[in-house]
Amino acid sequence: MNLNRRKFLTTTATAGAALAAPGYLRRAMAAGEPIQVGALYSQTGGLSVVEKMLAAGVRMAAEEINAAGGVMGRPIEVLVEDGASDPKTYAEKAQKLVIRDRVSTVFGCHTSASRKAVLPIFERRGAMLFYQTHYEGFECSPNVVYSGAVPNQQLGNYLPWILETLGKKKVFIVGSNYVYPREMAKVSKGLIEAGGAEWVADEYLELGHSEWAVMVNKIKDSGADVVLSNVVGDSIISFYREFINQGLSHEEIPICATVTSEIEIAAMGPEYAAGSYTSFPYFMSLDTPANHSFIERYRAFVGDPQATTYHSLEAAYFQVFLWKQAVEASGDITAEAIREGVRGQEYAAPGGEVKIDEDNLHCWLTPRIGQWQADGQSKIVDEYPAPIKPLPYAAYGETADNLFCTREGLDSSKL
Repeated sequence: MNLNRRKFLTTTATAGAALAAPGYLRRAMAAGEPIQVGALYSQTGGLSVVEKMLAAGVRMAAEEINAAGGVMGRPIEVLVEDGASDPKTYAEKAQKLVIRDRVSTVFGCHTSASRKAVLPIFERRGAMLFYQTHYEGFECSPNVVYSGAVPNQQLGNYLPWILETLGKKKVFIVGSNYVYPREMAKVSKGLIEAGGAEWVADEYLELGHSEWAVMVNKIKDSGADVVLSNVVGDSIISFYREFINQGLSHEEIPICATVTSEIEIAAMGPEYAAGSYTSFPYFMSLDTPANHSFIERYRAFVGDPQATTYHSLEAAYFQVFLWKQAVEASGDITAEAIREGVRGQEYAAPGGEVKIDEDNLHCWLTPRIGQWQADGQSKIVDEYPAPIKPLPYAAYGETADNLFCTREGLDSSKL
């Protein structure tokens, strides 16, 4: 019955999209004007270094699509707004894009805090947000396409590998004090216990915290043989440096992270991370023609021959192509049409094949584990043979794994 219901909603939503479209959208379609989309990323503030890269990824994808003929023969015009690294500002800018600029789709947000700040606006105003960052799961909005990894795509492969391949049995969990690290820890504990190991601590410090001496001492005294790090932002740099400066070694007690990327490795100095691990669907070191081409084109686009790519940048880039395919599949640019058109869309991304799940609007991705090397790049030490289904509610148990995200939200009959 749930499957039939989903098919019915998909069919009726697609068939009624043109009739439901606001007048200004129908006029724009008829006139062949540029399709305006938003890019809502911090251009100022503490998160701007990373988020400017995400905005560049969206603009680069739009430029490539325009060079190939646009979307249904229409060019894309990207309206960039500055979230200023502040959730309140994010909400204000989201309202500007959706209400004043009247865009139906925004690519943006980088943190869960900014996503949650803008979510009510997209749901209330009937617009779509494409969100590229890996996150903690436990959410399924009919107005969001989630193209980053969820816990089963980062931890489902990672914890068993840590316990079995590395042979670690005592895990010290450490994170920044907000929703993502705490929810990732919740999932991790279940996987650790299921693997016959134990978590010896679950500790948090505030975002931006830079004094890690006491925490590293706790790690040294805990008897842990591995650290699972959900530390976020600039704190990563301080943590890794203090870890090595206190004489700890990634060979003996490796840090296995869910957030540390090429960006943080370059900022801290590769010597502090060499031998540690991270689980992501995409690494810059992927040795494929598609990824080499992506890196070369990105460097040319930003005018920096040494520019670094990383997982969220890759997702920010490929989600624009998924949106394009959704528009062309539905023949319209309304949120309802895009929502239904994007279900099941596939794309050959720089990191490999991706697909938007028909049920929950999250992305099928390929889990990988990288070990950081002395040159600041990763060596892929484990990789799934194909993308796996996203399970944003996996921690609730199997009965919730295939939750259906309707136009109204979650299908509560699956809970």
